[in-house]
Formats: sequence, structure tokens, C-alpha cells
Amino acid sequence: MNNKFLRQLQTYLQSKLKPENYQSLLGVIGDMPRLLAINLACGFGVHYILHARGNLFEHIVFSMFIGFSAYLLIKIFKRLFWGAGTPNTIGFYLMCIVVAPLALLVGMSIAAVVFNYPVPDVKTIKSPYLLSSIAMTCIVSLIAAWSFWSRARISELQASTEAEKAKNAAIEKQAMQAQLQMLQAQIEPHMLFNTLANLQGLIAIDPPRAQHMLAQLIVYLRNTLSSSRAEKTTLKQEFTLMQAYLELLVIRMGKRLQYTLDLPDDLQQTAIAPMLLQPLVENAIKHGLEPKMEGGSIHVIAEKQDAILHLKVIDTGLGLPFNFDDSKNISSEGHNIGNANIRERLLALYGPQASLTLQANQPEGAIAHLNIPIKE
Repeated sequence: MNNKFLRQLQTYLQSKLKPENYQSLLGVIGDMPRLLAINLACGFGVHYILHARGNLFEHIVFSMFIGFSAYLLIKIFKRLFWGAGTPNTIGFYLMCIVVAPLALLVGMSIAAVVFNYPVPDVKTIKSPYLLSSIAMTCIVSLIAAWSFWSRARISELQASTEAEKAKNAAIEKQAMQAQLQMLQAQIEPHMLFNTLANLQGLIAIDPPRAQHMLAQLIVYLRNTLSSSRAEKTTLKQEFTLMQAYLELLVIRMGKRLQYTLDLPDDLQQTAIAPMLLQPLVENAIKHGLEPKMEGGSIHVIAEKQDAILHLKVIDTGLGLPFNFDDSKNISSEGHNIGNANIRERLLALYGPQASLTLQANQPEGAIAHLNIPIKE
């Protein structure tokens, strides 16, 4: 309950105060335990060491008011002389010495009013007692100022360190984005170059079919050029582009290619990185279905189990080569470079929880399986 109240109070203060004022308030709150300890020590010292007149409670109360007066006056004069800037060390300590007598008089006056004593008159206070009180207040003020100054400097250094960490994190993020764009750029041209090569061949032997393929390519590029460079896309957009891509391949392969896309309605707006599925389908076509005389089919499935998104590209092509090693991302044909790029992108975007695995499909073909952690 107390933690909940403190969180609510913290949220309220953050919403009402400017950031610099909120940080100043946190600094004052952080100073209170140390200030109370110093004031208590002074009260005990006056009572047990100096053997001043009065009881222990009175000495503690007087010490509290004098200590808080010194703290507030130092804060006020620091703001007046240096504003929000950082004061120089010598000037700050000289100010503490000058403020000490004033803090002594203010604190004693307030405490006298609290106890209903006569407000002390400086002229009536004996010189030795006045001088010793001022000297003690100066010494305590200097010790307290050094303590608070050191803590403030440590806080500033910690804030500077955190700012440097945030800056380095931003630089690392920019470098990561540049790396992802480079990896993505290695993947995207494959489909375009393959399609243009096929289009070049069709122009000579089947102009109407080539014209139809060119029209489909224009539709595909119009929808992909803007989204393929984005950091995020949705499964609905990815499956729509996948359908346009497969339609281009159907024009080229005819009845040798059949495909089905299975995307549940509740997963259509799920956000993922773009260009993850297309390279897998392209590999299935290039290395599985296209070399197979009778062709085959491709089935793309999206499923969710717990907080993991499962994307599968299942084909009935030639299957994986006999010497294929999925753990090393290589094979004798060297056709797994696209998969290695996908794995690098998955690691950079989603961490080690994301994965790409390849396995044999029964009775024939291969299955490419993407596991991607998603936020609820």
C-alpha cells in the first residue's frame, strides 16, 4: 500500500513540476536523512560535550532549527549567486562561512519562539558563548556542505554516466539499423533480378505472357518499395505481398506451382520485420520446386502459441540436400546464404529467442520454420 502511494505521489509530482524542479526536490529529499543525522549529532554534542544549560530535548530542537536554517539559507544564496549553474568550490565554502552566523541567529530565534522563550538579542549574548556558537556553526556548516557537495558531485557524475550510456545505446541502435538495412538489401535484389531475367526470356517466346508478367511486377513493386524499407510491417501486409510474389511465379511456372496462404484473422495486425518470409519462399521455389520436373506446392502458415509466433513455409519440392547442415548455415550447393542473413536479422531484431530451423517434410520437400517472440 505504501509503495503504491509513493508511486502515485511520484507520478503526480512529475506531472506538476518541471523536470529541473522535480530533480531539485528529489535532491532535497535525499539530503534529509543526512541533515537529520548531523543535527542530532550537534544536539548531543552541545549537551554532553559543551555541557550547555538546558535539557537534551531542547538542545536537539535548537540544533534542528539551526541546521535546517543553515541548509535553507545555503540553498537560497547558492541560487542567488550561481543560479542553476555549478558554483566554484572556494566561493561555495566562503558562502557557507558567511551564512553560518545568520543561520545561528535565525535558528535560535525560531526555536525560542517554539519554546516561548525570549527571542535572543545578539547584544545580550556573551562574547565567548557567541563566538564559540558561531565557530561551531561554521565548522558544522562546512562539514555538512562538503558532505552534500560530494553527494551532489557523485549524482552529477552518475547522471553524466547514464547520459553517456544512453548516447552509446543510440549509436549502437543506429549501427544496428544500418546493418539490418545492409542485410535486407542483400535479400531484396534476388527476386527482382530473377523476375527480370525470366521476363527477358518470355519477351522473345511469349510476348502476351511477358506483358502480363510485367503488369504483375509493376503491381508488386508499387506495393513493396514503400514498405520494404520500413522497420516494421504487419502479417497481413506481408501475406499480401507474398501473394503478389507467388502470382508472378505462377505466371512463370504455370501448373507446376500451387500455393496456399493460411493467415488467421486474429494475427493479421501482428507486427513483424519485413522481408522475412519472401526469402524462404524464394529458396523453396529455387531449390525445391523449380528443379523438380513436375513442380509442387507451397503452403505458408502463421500460428501463435503462447507468446511465440510460428511462421512455416512448407513445400513439396526436392527437399534438403543430403549433406545439409542447418547448424552451420551451409550446404554444398551454397544456397543457404539467404537463411544465414535471416538468422542475423532475427538475432539483431528479436534476440536469441527468435530462430529459423529447416527440416525435411514428409513424404517430400522441406519445412522452413520461423519462431518470433511477440508482445501481447
